[in-house]
Amino acid sequence: MVCGGFTCSKNALCSLNVVYMLVGLLLIGVAAWGKGFGLVSSIHIIGGVIAVGVFLLLIAIVGLLCKKDASCFTCGDMMLNHATEALKILGGVGLFFSFTEILGVWLAVRYRNQKDPRANPSAFL
Repeated sequence: MVCGGFTCSKNALCSLNVVYMLVGLLLIGVAAWGKGFGLVSSIHIIGGVIAVGVFLLLIAIVGLLCKKDASCFTCGDMMLNHATEALKILGGVGLFFSFTEILGVWLAVRYRNQKDPRANPSAFL
């Protein structure tokens, strides 16, 4: 199979998630090591680096989807279903507002071309 297929993309994304897991563990380890040896004295910096490492680790774990024999929905399928429903709702809302805009334009043209009853009847406009 060529490298443009789904198998290559799936393997590339899995390996990228493994690399992200290693980077997350490395961030947590370096922050703990820096605090242990007293290289960094600010607890806010250590806490921030550990929080970023934990967040990256969790995102990488979520990115690894299912076993080959398990039947579960992938993130792409779930997002596609959600996007389809959201686009249907947004399309209806867009049609509603476009028809009200057309109605507003029609009313504006109709009332703009009316003469003022208090004005001089012999005036041009």
